[in-house]
This record gives sequence, structure tokens and C-alpha cells, in this order.
Amino acid sequence: MEALAEEPVRPLRRVEYDQLVALGAFEDEKLELLYGALVPMTPIGPAHASVSTRLNVTLVRALADRAAIRVAIPVAASDDSEPEPDFAVVPPGDYDHEHPTAAWLIIEVSDSSLRKDRGVKRRLYAECKVPEYWIVNLVEQVIEVYREPKGGAYTSTKRFAKGDVIVLERFPDVEIRVDDVIR
Repeated sequence: MEALAEEPVRPLRRVEYDQLVALGAFEDEKLELLYGALVPMTPIGPAHASVSTRLNVTLVRALADRAAIRVAIPVAASDDSEPEPDFAVVPPGDYDHEHPTAAWLIIEVSDSSLRKDRGVKRRLYAECKVPEYWIVNLVEQVIEVYREPKGGAYTSTKRFAKGDVIVLERFPDVEIRVDDVIR
């Protein structure tokens, strides 16, 4: 095993991952592809599910005809990554044959996944130039909003607590009250 650890490992490409998924290779596993590696997804608890339900209703009402709201569905982020964010607000379109390659807003609802969402996923979304990334941080009861991706990192970070209102960057007429998401 030690000798193998020193050998280079070839990352899985997204197209290969999609082919394996189509063949049923990961039928009983909840995985996502991040930087060529298969990463297990964290199970969803009651708080996560409740926040997701409220956020889904809010986003659909606000953006119904202007964007597609994808819930826990893959985004073709890069040649070696196909994350499954909790929410992706993407341009309207036909995604019957391929996942979207662009998103206007990605949201992760985080409790036990907070380290991954602040780390590898935040970097991935910034590298893919997703203009706005939110972490609904259930541990600290805040929404972290990352904007202005540049050089693989977000250059603007703000935290919104209960009582605050977030204005969507892509849709400045849409305001999301933190109290409507986190209770």
C-alpha cells in the first residue's frame, strides 16, 4: 500500500463519471465528483431538509420564469468536477442531455459539511467563476455570501444573520430575508 501511495493517481474525468453513473456503477452510493475524486455526500438531517424546503419555495416564487432552480442536481463545473449543490440557480434551458455548465448562484446548506463547503467547494465554484455562492451555515445560524470570483477565490465575503436581507446579485429586485430561511 505504501508504494501505491507514492504513485500518481489519474483523476476521473467528468465524461467518464457520467458514463459510469449511466451504467449504474454507483447505484447505492451518494457521491459527487470533485477534482477527479469520488467524494461521499453527507446525509441530510431534519434541519437541513427544513431549510432546503423553505429556500426552495422562496427561490421558485422569486425567480419562477427567469431562471431554473435545480435542487440537489449535478452541475457540470469542469472537466473533472460534477458537484451536486443543494441549489443551483442556472439560466433557463434544455438540460435533458447535459447538466448546465454555468450557474448564477450556488447554495450549499451546511452543518456537518461546513468544512468541505468552505474549502474544496468554495474554491471549485470560484474557479468556475460562479458569481455568487452562499453557505447557509446551520452551525452559526448565518448565511455566508461569497461574490466576485477572481484567481480561484472569492474576493468579497459577507455574513448575514437573522434580521438581515440579502439582495441577489444577478436579480437585484429579489430580496431574501434570512429569517425566511433560518429559524
